[in-house]
Amino acid sequence: MDDQPDVILYTDGACSGNPGPGGWGAILEHPATGTVKKLSGGQPRTTNNRMELTAVIEGLRSLKGNKRWRVHLVSDSQYVINGLTEWIKSWIANDWRRGRKPGSPPVKNVDLWQALHALTGQHDMTYEYVRGHAGHAKNEECDRLAVAAIDAIRNA
Repeated sequence: MDDQPDVILYTDGACSGNPGPGGWGAILEHPATGTVKKLSGGQPRTTNNRMELTAVIEGLRSLKGNKRWRVHLVSDSQYVINGLTEWIKSWIANDWRRGRKPGSPPVKNVDLWQALHALTGQHDMTYEYVRGHAGHAKNEECDRLAVAAIDAIRNA
């Protein structure tokens, strides 16, 4: 069996101020054909973590067909990678709260985490953390997409 993913999803989020105007960028690459799709967007008042999550959500939402894709997510967000690989199971077990005790605070950005959890459950996911602003070409391109989305909001 081929271990190559169907899609490599590169993502990044950015925010000017936290909160402030924010943008996200995603690049989907189909290794078998070399096809590349770039997506971006933003919000006038948001946080960096919300934009990091939104980039992954929108990238996964853009996958077409009733197919279970093998997706390799590459992100410079430890928040996203750790959330998906380490923290989410306990959040779910604790009814989307950050602790077991009654009255524990809810998970921050729970709406986006729940949407992301539903989307990742539809695919076979693997995850890779890359250091941001360290010369990774696709990560740098996602950052440019996110910053351009912020600029578009400011200039609207």
